[in-house]
Amino acid sequence: MKNGKNFTLGEYVILKKPDKLTVGDNVRISDFCRISSECRIGDDCEIATGTYISGGSDKYKFTMGSCSSLAAGVRIWLSSNDYVNELITHSLPEVKEIEGDVTMEKYTGIGTNSVVMPGNHIPEGVSIGALSFVPSGYKFEPWTVYAGRPIRPIKKRNRENVLNTLRKLGRI
Repeated sequence: MKNGKNFTLGEYVILKKPDKLTVGDNVRISDFCRISSECRIGDDCEIATGTYISGGSDKYKFTMGSCSSLAAGVRIWLSSNDYVNELITHSLPEVKEIEGDVTMEKYTGIGTNSVVMPGNHIPEGVSIGALSFVPSGYKFEPWTVYAGRPIRPIKKRNRENVLNTLRKLGRI
């Protein structure tokens, strides 16, 4: 594990591959999180209670840009069974899964109990509302608010206000 300054790791966090975790400055990972995949977390990030980041063996990774957050209970999947075309089991190596990196660029956030499937690139400034489902390969627009099951665009996010706040805090 490579960590920056002011890294807070909850007492009850499970890190299945601590050697594959890299965190920046001012990062907090709260209790009852489980991380079993390669993760790269930028500066000023928070991963709230009960979040899971899983799957992908050693082929895929989760990347979280600076000033981003995962709310309580978020599930990030880097691999999943294909419930349409395949058997639904992880015990047979011949079964093809849906796989891919999940990347959150800076200034992004995912709301409570949302699920993000493999193969997603979430661009700068995107926020995803609570209880949302993000299917594999979803095409996002930067600085947009999304929500729903499956997600859909709700409205544009106030980019200038977010950046002004970051300027005041000396983060940009």
